[in-house]
Amino acid sequence: MAHQNTPKIIYHADDDEDDRLLFLDAMEDLSLPAAVQGVSDGQELLHTLDKSKDGLPDMIFLDINMPIKNGFDCLAEIRSREDALKEVRIVMLSTSKSPDNIELCHKLGADLYAVKPSTFQGLKDLLQKVFEMDWSSFQKSGGRFLLA
Repeated sequence: MAHQNTPKIIYHADDDEDDRLLFLDAMEDLSLPAAVQGVSDGQELLHTLDKSKDGLPDMIFLDINMPIKNGFDCLAEIRSREDALKEVRIVMLSTSKSPDNIELCHKLGADLYAVKPSTFQGLKDLLQKVFEMDWSSFQKSGGRFLLA
């Protein structure tokens, strides 16, 4: 399913500013219709989400290794909430290929675990896959949970 032309709100939490800039560049290169809000850690993400006047994001890309509040803690906090935020799609985006990390993210309620590619083209390819997924019928199980 190709991405729709309606603008989407995307949040990207990553403590590496270069990674946040590459993410933005990849989104622009792909002409994906989305407004991207970048933040540097999980605590900033939660604060930004709570204060946002734009409504809920359509998707959150969440790094694991961040200062102040890491991706695991942030994911757990979002999924334990009693509001609509707990239903937002969350894609874990990390350099870690650790089976333990992948399993923990699955148990904590991430929708997808994506290993950060080592090249810009790889990042573009990964984002294209994520945005072309048919999320309405997506079942996170087995190999469908991991994009590597």
